[in-house]
Amino acid sequence: MLAGQATIDQAAITGEAMPVEAAAGAHVFAATIARVGALRVQATRIGADTTFGRVVKLVEEAEAQRAVVQRFADKFSAYYLPVVAGLAALTFIIRRDPLATAAVLVVACSCSIALATPIAMLASVGAAAKRGVLIKGGKYLETLARADVLLLDKTGTLTLGQPQITDVIPLNGCPPADILALAAAAERYSEHPLAEAVRSAARSNNAQLRAAEAFEAVPGMGISAMVAGHRITVGNRRMLAAADVPASAAGLEAQGKTLLFVRRDAELLGVLAAADTLRPEVPAALAAVRRLGVRQIELLTGDNEHAAAALAAKLGVHYRAGLLPEEKIAVVRDYQARGHTVVMVGDGVNDAPALAQADVGIAMGAAGTDIAIEAAHIVLMREDWLLVPEVFATARRTMRVVKANLAFTALYNVAGLALAAMGFLPPILAAAAQSLPDLGIMANSSRLLRPRKL
Repeated sequence: MLAGQATIDQAAITGEAMPVEAAAGAHVFAATIARVGALRVQATRIGADTTFGRVVKLVEEAEAQRAVVQRFADKFSAYYLPVVAGLAALTFIIRRDPLATAAVLVVACSCSIALATPIAMLASVGAAAKRGVLIKGGKYLETLARADVLLLDKTGTLTLGQPQITDVIPLNGCPPADILALAAAAERYSEHPLAEAVRSAARSNNAQLRAAEAFEAVPGMGISAMVAGHRITVGNRRMLAAADVPASAAGLEAQGKTLLFVRRDAELLGVLAAADTLRPEVPAALAAVRRLGVRQIELLTGDNEHAAAALAAKLGVHYRAGLLPEEKIAVVRDYQARGHTVVMVGDGVNDAPALAQADVGIAMGAAGTDIAIEAAHIVLMREDWLLVPEVFATARRTMRVVKANLAFTALYNVAGLALAAMGFLPPILAAAAQSLPDLGIMANSSRLLRPRKL
């Protein structure tokens, strides 16, 4: 960067939830957004050599390297069809009866084997679509049913992706509501993401925003304005020359939260802590996923160590912080190399390669980027984390129905094969008997059209 100063939202590329301040000499990414300020930059890489370009290339490579899933029905047919052919040959050799041999082949070649899997998959995919879940093929349900590793993005996936005021630390006896009201009034005309967080917190407390005059923004530091005859300053430690963080707020900074100091004239009124907050339904959703048999859950984020550690501790999961897109995809490949079936949940540009590489990639579609939605195999159209365990449960339920369909078909055909081989089932009756298992399979698969609570 050659000149200027700006507040940059680079969550889509790095996964950092909070905006970062950039000044002359800093390195900035293509495809990020300057929220406040102006920059003069020099491109050091173009096209495919940029970070975004490398992400696109990683997605393409991951899609090309993904192994084709061998479907359960294909494995079943691999054993079933040779047995039928052998039984037909044995019938002809022993009985020398062409009609009995033909009856064996006719009764065994029921289309119920071909219907056992796709009818169940179609029912599940259709029912999921009504719930706001787009599944790009039944094979992903089969893969999801045996998944044992769940990898998670943080910003915009587990969290709301927008900073919010989480704590108000009063100093010098000033009430928290007054601190929020004054800070929101001073921030009234600011475009900074943290200013919107302050205003939102004040509105939640039913605070009336007072008029602000002589507004002044200091890029990378904070703002200052006249409110009710007092100079209100809201900013970071550099803005207020605060060398020491109050003891009551030190623990919040250690959790990766951003601190905003609020001063009235020369008096420090308090400290506001801002952070990207966890979606409220996430803990219950992860508990449901664990009950469904997924034991290894890990957080992969480009955010800082403090923020990642605090969130991982709250959720009871492992974590890796400060990851770039190529490092996330390396984690996925490492798990796959060790024989695990990996599910990745994400929403940003930096998640796209890992989503494509995972055995099943799930994108938070409502807020996700286009490249993440394209790379993923399942898209959640609603920002509801309870849909994640619901998809896992749907996949397992679908495979139980598929196996039940195939078992029913196998038992029915065994009985038909025995009767045909002994001459009790002529070819005409064998042909008529083909329709009965089809009806049974469709009736069994129709159960998947009804949603079931976890």
